[in-house]
Amino acid sequence: MSQTSGNPPRRRPLRRALVAVIGTLGLAAAAATVTGPSAGAAVPPPPSGWTQVFADDFDGAAGSGVNTANWQYDTGTSYPGGPANWGTGEIETMTSSPSNVSLDGGGNLRITPQRDGAGNWTSGRIETKRADFEPPAGGKLRVEARIQVPNVTGAAAKGYWPAFWMLGAPYRGNYWNWPGVGEIDIMENTQGLNTVWSTLHCGTSPGGPCNETSGIGGNTPCPGATCQAGFHTYRVEWDRSTSVEEIRFSVDGNNFHTVRANQVDATTWANATNHGYFIILNVAMGGGFPDAFGGGPDGGTQPGHSMLVDYVQVLSAGGSGTTPPPTGGDRDAYGAIEAESYDAQSGTMTEGTSDSGGGSNLGALANGDWVQYKGVEFGSSAATQFKARVASGAAAGVSGLVEVRLDSRTSTPVGSFAVGNTGGWQSWRTIPANIASVTGTHDVYLTFTSGQSADFVNVNWFGFGH
Repeated sequence: MSQTSGNPPRRRPLRRALVAVIGTLGLAAAAATVTGPSAGAAVPPPPSGWTQVFADDFDGAAGSGVNTANWQYDTGTSYPGGPANWGTGEIETMTSSPSNVSLDGGGNLRITPQRDGAGNWTSGRIETKRADFEPPAGGKLRVEARIQVPNVTGAAAKGYWPAFWMLGAPYRGNYWNWPGVGEIDIMENTQGLNTVWSTLHCGTSPGGPCNETSGIGGNTPCPGATCQAGFHTYRVEWDRSTSVEEIRFSVDGNNFHTVRANQVDATTWANATNHGYFIILNVAMGGGFPDAFGGGPDGGTQPGHSMLVDYVQVLSAGGSGTTPPPTGGDRDAYGAIEAESYDAQSGTMTEGTSDSGGGSNLGALANGDWVQYKGVEFGSSAATQFKARVASGAAAGVSGLVEVRLDSRTSTPVGSFAVGNTGGWQSWRTIPANIASVTGTHDVYLTFTSGQSADFVNVNWFGFGH
């Protein structure tokens, strides 16, 4: 579902998936572990060096709904304005009914597909309200859940597709930028098979650097009890502390699949990872993944088998700080925002500046580069102006646009200005521009667009005005 492809976010290894399953079945005995009690285990305390930044253990009365301070229900057959059937070809209608999504009274969330007398399927899908889960710079993020997938196998399981996964925050409100914004599938299962699949989706579709719509995936049998017969802990660990950033997938502590940044080009990796993610739990019925294993659901599929989720936990470790809880804006839109104080970037460098006030500036800015500044507070009185302190030693004929975008680097710019040679890379001037009215709190992206590949501008600081 990238902006250029229109293909749906299909998370599945449609390739030689059956061969992959057969090839991994022999690993089960070697990887066997005890899965622990069947239900209601407490959220484990963070290991030494880790900090808990989110958790839900789904305690509550039987039949009650999820904690809506943590979760929101996805209902219907698509996101508003997004691709039909959730972009995957699944056939159910998602609801917030307790018959589809509720607590079981024993410390678990249950998501239960149901079929009515006319053969219509319903099920449940929830996602975290937070969309800021990512590792701190130089640190690690761990996202895990203890889950028993629907305990149904064989013909009765045709079409079942339970999943625990994440989508890049820029997908929220856009719904057509998949797979470029990234998808991290921590656990997927289908057709009652004793196999867990884990996948990173990125790049463009079809094909592209991440082999879409299959993605960069791996799979393994569940150790010990089958995926259906017992609870297992499914985990992704996203590590920015290694020399090459990597995303590791495990079940019950057994790492079985790792994706590294150097498996794709730098731009593809940055587009998929230089932002937060939100977490999703759902049980789909039908769609592209079950189709690869015989299809369904059909008349022999049994409704009413629940995916049980004991807890979901997010931990952070190391780096320059831990993932903070959501807060109001911590940057004043109307002060000078230092360009080098970005939260994420692609293609830039920092250097000392001779501009008044000293310090550093952001340099080597060229077509396709971008920087992100989180939590810029504009308030209730609309900002209508933008200004930036820029310098350029670009060659004759080389120029470009400095653009302001909100909440996604692929959103429509709210304003921009053109800049060419100012007399040198440390010859500074303040350039103003009008922007569309902005209020509230936003992540601000500066993007740089040029018809040439050469560097065309340095930026020292920027700000907004009324």
